[in-house]
Amino acid sequence: MKSDIEIAQSTEMFPITEIAKTIGIEADDLELYGKYKAKISDEWYERNKNNKDGKLILVTAINPTPAGEGKTTTSIGLAQAMNKLGKKCVVALREPSLGPCFGIKGGAAGGGYAQVVPMEDLNLHFTGDFHAITTANNLLAALIDNHIQQGNVLNIDTRSIIWKRCMDMNDRSLRNIVVGLGKKMDGFVREDHFVITVASEIMAILCLAENMEDLKKRLSEIVVAYDLSGNPVTAKDIKAVGAMAALLKDAVKPNLIQTLEHTPAIVHGGPFANIAHGCNSVRATKFALKAADYVVTEAGFGADLGAEKFFDIKCRKAGLKPDACVIVATIRALKYNGGVPVKELSSENLPALKEGIANLEKHIENVQKYGVPLIVTLNAFSSDTEAEIKFVKEFCEERGCEFALSKVWELGGEGGKELAEKVLKTLDEKKSEFKPLYEDSDSLKDKIVKVAKEIYGAKDVIFSSEADKALVKLTDLGFGNLPVCIAKTQYSLSDDPELLGRPKDFSLSVREVYVSAGAGFVVVLTGQVVTMPGLSKNPAAYNIDVDASGKITGLF
Repeated sequence: MKSDIEIAQSTEMFPITEIAKTIGIEADDLELYGKYKAKISDEWYERNKNNKDGKLILVTAINPTPAGEGKTTTSIGLAQAMNKLGKKCVVALREPSLGPCFGIKGGAAGGGYAQVVPMEDLNLHFTGDFHAITTANNLLAALIDNHIQQGNVLNIDTRSIIWKRCMDMNDRSLRNIVVGLGKKMDGFVREDHFVITVASEIMAILCLAENMEDLKKRLSEIVVAYDLSGNPVTAKDIKAVGAMAALLKDAVKPNLIQTLEHTPAIVHGGPFANIAHGCNSVRATKFALKAADYVVTEAGFGADLGAEKFFDIKCRKAGLKPDACVIVATIRALKYNGGVPVKELSSENLPALKEGIANLEKHIENVQKYGVPLIVTLNAFSSDTEAEIKFVKEFCEERGCEFALSKVWELGGEGGKELAEKVLKTLDEKKSEFKPLYEDSDSLKDKIVKVAKEIYGAKDVIFSSEADKALVKLTDLGFGNLPVCIAKTQYSLSDDPELLGRPKDFSLSVREVYVSAGAGFVVVLTGQVVTMPGLSKNPAAYNIDVDASGKITGLF
């Protein structure tokens, strides 16, 4: 059986100019990065911004497990299937981070015969967007320390600098560092920190900005520190905005590539969903909606994280209204949630399936809270039995969901036709009554508690004294009307990764709260979640190589 990268490398790609023509984008509106990658010009969007929007379909999933769910694979396969059915469809995805690529996950371009290509380019440097974001982030960090070194006229409290440096790699050793060691000319000694690039506020800003003007406005509002009187110091105060915007000039433009079956794919931005807001850029989604009749997009991890943030942050901020939602599950993952060890997941086990399906049940309930019509799809494995599939199908239909089997990993678009037909049926028969979970006017604490209780199923929320003080301070500073972006483990509905299935009677622990004013949300850190991941004992990097001809291997 071929690996994902072998499948991708054996597929003939069409020139990106030909892919663009299928959705009405001519060569003059592309900025080419070789033959198979391009950025779409702002001019194209301006000419087409009054086009009627296509239908927006969100793909989310149950909580991830070692058994795998295949959310991105399903998104790509669904878009391919829609085109096979004669529909004009675009898939809009996030760019992969190098951290998990060399860490535990490997590549993130889909899988099997539902991938986007060029797969190696996308998983590695792509069009340089992440480099630009990293550089803009670290320019701001350098300007802060330089301002202090050069006299500190803003009276920055060096104990209250909240801006962190970043890099797009898993490196636990950089979580907590000391800078400024050495001589007087080397700066002031202080504690500092790194986050992974996909958790940087610059990433969130790029993904939520409507245009360059909005990007610069958001950059100017970044709170980087507090002065000795407790007042916020911004990137505008540091005089960093123009230079950061210059670094992001090209990165803000959406990227166009293709799937294995030549379906257009707009891939742009990549915030993690467990420690950031987990959605591709607003610009990519809006470009896609003007170019196609149907747009398939995905949000990271389970519906408790990616979908919640897609609905409560991205849709709220961008005025988007999703028309349907697909939840991806697997029989194997549901049995894992029912307590079956990974090595035994290939055997039929209906009692474990009935126990573990509670995880899917909660995600169904969560999406239904937002008023969005829902389809559940099982990403099929050869080990799935008829009895297991029948049980899940009846379970979903009893809860008002359409149900479909997906075989896109094995068969590409052909294997997604059943799912595509159910999506089209849902779009025809059910109207989205989308509404966010909470109001802007709710207090920050009430927003956190509402997400914790209604989406995670928590009994209560325990706030550290530091978090309580921060919530009061941020409200006093005028940030109380912002949505909340909760950082939480992806492996459980709770903040404890060991609690599988549908945990009950648990408390959510909030340890830290801070504002991402430029992004336009308040970040809430829960449990033991970290914003700079580490590498595993046997990272994926061990298996990646390149031969004398430049052919990359081992990238999953």
